[in-house]
Order: sequence, then structure tokens, then C-alpha cells
Amino acid sequence: MNALSKSLCFALVGAAVLLAGCPKKPTRPSPDQTMLGPVGGTNVAPTTIPDAAGQTGLVPGDTAGGDKYATAEKGILPTVYFDFDRSGIKPSERQKLEQASKWLAEHKDKRIVLEGHCDWRGTAEYNLGLGDRRANAVKEYLQKLAVDVTRLETLSKGDLDAKEHASAEEMGKDRRVELNVLK
Repeated sequence: MNALSKSLCFALVGAAVLLAGCPKKPTRPSPDQTMLGPVGGTNVAPTTIPDAAGQTGLVPGDTAGGDKYATAEKGILPTVYFDFDRSGIKPSERQKLEQASKWLAEHKDKRIVLEGHCDWRGTAEYNLGLGDRRANAVKEYLQKLAVDVTRLETLSKGDLDAKEHASAEEMGKDRRVELNVLK
């Protein structure tokens, strides 16, 4: 291959790479666009959807339906708060986990769910991962405090419960791990 044909090949490959470029980051759809599709584009009314509890014989809060966290007691143990985009436990929050460790030592029959939350900023996928990292950081810290790991479960809610376009104070409350006692 001579020098002219080599440089022509390199030019073509370079042009192909330049034209391909990087894809544009997709925008996150608003919830009203994803719930039932486009507005007015469906003829499903809430009254036409059959009641699942009536068909299966389950009652709300029944864990046989698959949501074992529906029976968790909230507010018994303290909530641990995090800095923006961080999963490390702040020194000011460690006392809360020591308190939870003592409570678990007194209540040997109880198990807890560590529920990780994020504020509304970031993609849904990123926030689910961050909520998971936060819940696992709390789990590891409790494990270091001699809590049996079989009594701890983690769950990431990401930004599902977060208030969109919230104030800085509200977003600070969204960045948390809740310690919920399983009944």
C-alpha cells in the first residue's frame, strides 16, 4: 500500500469517527408522560381496572402478596442523613447508628430494613445506585458495631419519595437511610 492510499484510509476512518460522535444524553420524561401514555391517548379509566385484592383474596398490608416491607414500623429507630452525592456516614450521624446497635442488642428478635433515599437530582438509575450505596454503608457500619448481618436488609428507593424542585432544606431531608423495624 502506498503512502497516498494509507493517508486516504486514515482520512476516511477519521471522518467516520467524527461524524458518528457521541449520542446526546436522553432527557428524563415527566411522570405524566409515562403513567398511562400520552394524555388523552388511552381509554382506560381507573374504574375499569379490576381490584387485585378482590381477585386474590389478599388484603392491604398482607405480605403474601410479595411486599414484605409493607409491614415495617417506621420511626422507632433514628434516620441517618447524608451529604449531597455522598454515601459516607458523617461523624455527626454515627451516634444514631450506635443507638440503633444498642436497640438491636436489646431486641434480639427484631430485624430491620435499611431504606436508602436520594434527593430528586440525578437520573433514576444513578439515584437507585446511590440509595443502595448509602444503605450498604449503614449496614457495614452496623456490622462493625457487632450487629448480626442476617438481621439487616437493604432496599434502595432512590428518588421515588423525593420532592422535585425542593428547597435545599427539603433536599437535605431526602438524602437519608431510614432504619425500619420489620414486624
